[in-house]
Amino acid sequence: MPTSELPFDDEHAALYGVGQVAEMLGVQPAFLRRLDTEHIVNPSRSAGGQRRYSRAEIGTVHKVIELTREGCTLAGVRRIIELEAQLRAVTIELDAERRRHGHPEELGRSER
Repeated sequence: MPTSELPFDDEHAALYGVGQVAEMLGVQPAFLRRLDTEHIVNPSRSAGGQRRYSRAEIGTVHKVIELTREGCTLAGVRRIIELEAQLRAVTIELDAERRRHGHPEELGRSER
């Protein structure tokens, strides 16, 4: 298997357990479970039912921690994350339309 195809190179590969992530980010495992319960970060599950986090999900948890430290509630954090995802999707769609209509100089952030 070429090095570029190893699971740890894939930011979406679910490789880290709750304890590892909690230790990395300095939070309690219960906080991570709550994020799952609140549908803010929904990690994959191992065959045994254990939560497994990807690097991308760990990045999201880190963002959640920052937002809650700034005073956001978990409901507010969930809404921010939803709106950011919608914005990314619309930006990608807009960039595709601009390419189709020959306006690549106007591409949004998804291409920069």
